[in-house]
Amino acid sequence: MDTDTLNSFGRNQLIETMSSQEFDILVVGGGITGAGIALDAATRGLKVALIEKGDFAEGTSSRSTKLIHGGLRYLKQMEFGIVRETGQERTILFHNAPHIVYPERMLLPIIKGGSLGKYSTSFGLYVYDRLAGVEKKERRFMLNKSKTLEQEPLLRDDILLGGGIYIEYRSDDARLTIEVLKTAAKKGASIINYVQANQLIYDNEIVKGALVSDLRTGLTFQIKAKKVINASGPWVDNLRKSDNSLKGKRLHLTKGVHIVVPKERLPIRQAVYFDVPTDGRMVFAIPRQDIVYIGTTDTNYKGNLEQCFADISDVEYILKAANYIFPHVHLQVSDVKSSWSGLRPLIHEDGKSPSDLSRKDEVFISESGLISIAGGKLTGFRKMAERAVDVALKQLMREEGRSYISCTTDNIVLSGGDISGEKSIVDFEEKLADTYSYFDSKSVKSLARKYGSNAVEILNNAALKYSKNTNALLLAEIDYSIQHEMCQTVSDFIVRRTGRLYFERPSLKNIYPLVHEHIQTVLGVNSSNAEKDISVFENEYYSVIAFAE
Repeated sequence: MDTDTLNSFGRNQLIETMSSQEFDILVVGGGITGAGIALDAATRGLKVALIEKGDFAEGTSSRSTKLIHGGLRYLKQMEFGIVRETGQERTILFHNAPHIVYPERMLLPIIKGGSLGKYSTSFGLYVYDRLAGVEKKERRFMLNKSKTLEQEPLLRDDILLGGGIYIEYRSDDARLTIEVLKTAAKKGASIINYVQANQLIYDNEIVKGALVSDLRTGLTFQIKAKKVINASGPWVDNLRKSDNSLKGKRLHLTKGVHIVVPKERLPIRQAVYFDVPTDGRMVFAIPRQDIVYIGTTDTNYKGNLEQCFADISDVEYILKAANYIFPHVHLQVSDVKSSWSGLRPLIHEDGKSPSDLSRKDEVFISESGLISIAGGKLTGFRKMAERAVDVALKQLMREEGRSYISCTTDNIVLSGGDISGEKSIVDFEEKLADTYSYFDSKSVKSLARKYGSNAVEILNNAALKYSKNTNALLLAEIDYSIQHEMCQTVSDFIVRRTGRLYFERPSLKNIYPLVHEHIQTVLGVNSSNAEKDISVFENEYYSVIAFAE
């Protein structure tokens, strides 16, 4: 189980530490890329600070398709390097975070007029398996039309030619980010949320840290650092602009939307990855407990970075695609129970459509020394971090005579990943359900999938501290997120720590006021922050289905 890593009660002491020391690296951005950089740098012996202006994973890193996948679509774009690297990375993550990265069967229907034919699909999946280093037991197998319909009877049979079954890896992007950050903190990184970089500070025109504000208290202070790495995702160019270094390559933001429907309205038997006939894109439909989520879109975005939600055109596009391939379900806007919308910080290429832009990451180094990294995929975050830290470390080697230390994050089990020697997360969750049989089995298994080995602490506290409370598991889960994951608000807990807003929204009406009240009480939140926190949550609570009203 965890020791204190991101303890909300230690914020004041942490701010004192961050304002009174000089760091080797200051990371701006607490998404998956920034988290990976903090972990990589800390394990190489560098003194690291990370700040995030909102909550950890609040931007793109909680709004992906929630797959650690090998990038089959990139094979179509002939980006073999990305396919190979991401395939290898998902294997590493599966071993290091087995509670939140695990295999998922994926069916790829082959249809008339689709982007892939029978032979090209078979060959493509064969190459995909080899490039990604897929184990024999998980390699693809092909199906004729009748066998494909046996696998998924809801498919449209008049255009169906066959199908392929292959393995992807499902995850929870926000939980993965949190676990990486907790592991980085355990390795010595100083990490804090709700601290905004107001402006960079310089010495002889070389960036040497940032003037920052704690948005929870209003306190302004300096963080001094020898190197600053800008890993702020969609906000990367904003910091580059403030550094007067927004030159040459720039970001191209695209919007990706997912919708959530009840599984009873789309009772598919496994995840399906299917063609959209109108534009050649492909869309996922992924079952998860009692729901299925479908996405994603890929459209240019130039709106408000802080308020990105699905609109009716996004929803209708996804519904039309789903109803085309599953013609008997007749999904409607009223079936959509939640949604999420994220921004991809891609590298702009003139003349290319959003779907054709490369997902390759790039590092930019400004004249002031600001190191910025953008592009990339959730799956490749560890290698992105390695590349960014290599840049900073090699500069420190030239400037200070430091020794080069290799990246070792491929061998670091993430917080929660020690599932007691069990063969799989399924075995682990069954074991927990048996051990804590006095709690609802489904709830115990859900905790295992979110927190891995750390779920034991939550379950023990629920039994000891809240045994007479009907909301024992919920209250103990909130306590854990405050003590170990720097949860500050109702949104932090319901959206990023647990994903309930996306996957359990219909059940939240009576729960979110309780969550808000408990966090207020435990943390002693002042009235001004408390009013703001509930307002922010309710805005998102209604916005994820605003198109349906």
